[in-house]
Amino acid sequence: MHEKKDGIGKRLLGWFGSTRPGAWTMINLASVVDKRLIRASGGRFNMTFAWPCLLLKTTGAKTGKERTIPLLYLRDGGNFVLIASKGGNVRHPAWYVNLKANPEVEIFVDGETVKCTASDAEGEERKRLWGKAAGVYDGYEKYRKRAGEREIPVVILTRKHV
Repeated sequence: MHEKKDGIGKRLLGWFGSTRPGAWTMINLASVVDKRLIRASGGRFNMTFAWPCLLLKTTGAKTGKERTIPLLYLRDGGNFVLIASKGGNVRHPAWYVNLKANPEVEIFVDGETVKCTASDAEGEERKRLWGKAAGVYDGYEKYRKRAGEREIPVVILTRKHV
């Protein structure tokens, strides 16, 4: 939930992003700009301006092609946490399907490229991380309701030490 200290811009953007048209806009339009903006700014700027975003590079489950998508994230210790919400769609996002088939991924965050291994959070860990994520962006709770029977995956990216 947004705290009172959040500015009006962040509250409005959070509200808009949690609506169906807003989620569609962020997934289909803002992500195109963010691919360039995040990389060009070293990760300092993104279209949401209010929440941190990273670039996730996956390998296509069917095609084997590299795919890059900007995503909101949160940190949990040394790990990065992603919510595979797809705006509350009843189907998983393509990036999630890709990382289930190929869990070795690369992210661009804070101006650096980091190799990670993706895994699903389960049980109490999932519950804890979901609560943490919903505390950062309350739109996730609306997405959860909109997703129907689909449980929205909580993904942990663990940094690979090379």
